[in-house]
Amino acid sequence: MQEPVIETDRLVLRRHGLEDAECLRALWSDPEVVRYIGTASTPEESWARLLRYAGHWSFYGYGYLAIEERATGRFVGDVGVAQFRRDGLEAPEESAEAGWVLSGDCHGHGYGREAAAALHRWIDGRLGLARTHCIIDPDNAPSIRLARSLGYEERADLDYRGSRVVLLVRERPAC
Repeated sequence: MQEPVIETDRLVLRRHGLEDAECLRALWSDPEVVRYIGTASTPEESWARLLRYAGHWSFYGYGYLAIEERATGRFVGDVGVAQFRRDGLEAPEESAEAGWVLSGDCHGHGYGREAAAALHRWIDGRLGLARTHCIIDPDNAPSIRLARSLGYEERADLDYRGSRVVLLVRERPAC
């Protein structure tokens, strides 16, 4: 198990390890979890995701983190920032893409807000990124509310891989 990067009252956010491969496969293959993100991932795609997460930490010093319940150690999702360089999607300059995803049984418990807020405090205090952005399906109202609560503002409606998405941008708060 990887050492914690960020801890909250209820959660531990840590770098992924090889032991997370099955948890990622289960998370990203659940149609309920990915209904606003795309199609369910195959085991091969989930494995590639795990390797992409590790690569981000190696190249950039940041990336995605596993979210665990502090009390049980149960894997409940992912949260992080990345340089995805998505084809056909112009991201703001000097920006990393933020994202969050939780197991279906964890929706509605405030874990997403708790994890994403802790991540953004870490980003602001440690990384010094000028801005972050996220893309969210316009029908995913809970995720849009969460992004707005973190200071993201809607900038554009875009087409990404044949689906409509909202681009939201967050400027780093002044110290």
